[in-house]
Amino acid sequence: MKYEAIICFETHAELKIRTKLFCNCAVTTDAEPNTHICPVCTGQPGALPVLNRSAVEFCIKAGLALHCRINPNSRFARKNYFYPDLPKGYQISQYELPLCEEGYLSVAGEDDNPYPVGIKRIHLEEDAGKLVHSSDSLETADYSLADYNRAGVPLIEIVADHERNPLHSVEQAKDYLQKIQQILRYIEVSDAGIEKGQFRCDVNISLRRRNSPEFGNRVELKNMTSFKFISEALEYEIKRQSKILDAGKTIAQETRLFDEAKKITRPMRSKEDAPDYRYFPDPDLLAVSIPEKLLEDIRQGIPELPDQRIKSLVGKYGIGLNDAIVLTKDRDAADYFEECLNYTSDARRLVRWLTVELFGLLNAASLSLAECAVRPRQLAALVNLLSVGKRSDNIGKSVLAEMLEKGGEPEELIKQKGLQSIQDAGILEKLVDDVIAENSEIAEIIRQGSLKPVDFLMGQVMKKSKGQADPQMVRKMITRKLKV
Repeated sequence: MKYEAIICFETHAELKIRTKLFCNCAVTTDAEPNTHICPVCTGQPGALPVLNRSAVEFCIKAGLALHCRINPNSRFARKNYFYPDLPKGYQISQYELPLCEEGYLSVAGEDDNPYPVGIKRIHLEEDAGKLVHSSDSLETADYSLADYNRAGVPLIEIVADHERNPLHSVEQAKDYLQKIQQILRYIEVSDAGIEKGQFRCDVNISLRRRNSPEFGNRVELKNMTSFKFISEALEYEIKRQSKILDAGKTIAQETRLFDEAKKITRPMRSKEDAPDYRYFPDPDLLAVSIPEKLLEDIRQGIPELPDQRIKSLVGKYGIGLNDAIVLTKDRDAADYFEECLNYTSDARRLVRWLTVELFGLLNAASLSLAECAVRPRQLAALVNLLSVGKRSDNIGKSVLAEMLEKGGEPEELIKQKGLQSIQDAGILEKLVDDVIAENSEIAEIIRQGSLKPVDFLMGQVMKKSKGQADPQMVRKMITRKLKV
């Protein structure tokens, strides 16, 4: 390709806090319109904002998790623009002195080596309200209604750095966003649900000739609602801007929207720069000073983050890298796994029964791990029964499904369902003899020294016994009878 993409995100995450940024109104998502508002969050004359301390601490926590420098002193500014969902006519944000600056987040670079994407700043700001249109399409709407329940909800904005290791590909961009979301959930500062509007992204993208130090005009893509649409919009923009540059024309600096149905972007308005917002320090809010003791307390409260935890799980328990990546996608899953290991030492078998069997049942039932009736001790007990070879996998699957539906201990459920392992030598001998007789050609291959088909014969015995034959006894009988 002749051109190099420069991709940066302005990512807004709603903080997991009960009250708004500058007042005591509750943060809510499902209340009746305009039922959680007050003179402060609607900008009534004479109302004064009071800063939410928890929001400051959460912003600092995110900054530390993303390797930022925390400014000991910061302040709030008024960002002036006029839109019906902004009741004050300005947004309280941070401009010259944000809480966090100069961080990074590692994503997969060339040859899968870590690539530290620059993060310019992380700052606190209040959310705007929400417009509800009379029609699904803004162009055909007869009127719009303003709901200010969301006005004043605390947000952090994570601004990537277009000069210090920007993103260059759609794959990197997706990786970056997913890791940001994952980290915010790990440190419990945001639920970061993109489908719920708790995690929103504006994308800045420009192209420049490869090896050129000059940046091209950037286009901002607004109101992106899913990782899939972000990827599709970026792919479209790279092609669109490449054609314009190939024709010798200039990219217009503008804001565009992504048409999710047509998979194209279309113009929204010319792109604003900082001077257009006429920032100035908010006269109603004092500067914020961060004591070193508070900073250290927040730092001590940060858990082991995903990249560190992957290395820890692989090193401590000897599981595969891919398994560790699956487990660490969600902090609850990694915690559940490690709690299970207080009751079983078979880490590799546990990985399979957690990530494949239990997660599969949970997905089918539309349940989260937090709603799972199978506690770590109980799953570990089931794994232990399977590890010693006293129960088959088929019995294990049946019991696990019962445990998820009704709860209970695996050993007791096995007895209740009549799934005890068949260990009667006479019964097993008859089953093995029947299977060998029905599969004489395979039995002959085993007699000639190939052990691989033993698993096939074992499977046939298990099938005949409805999964209740003792696997260890069956294997010993087959190898003894076929003299291998």
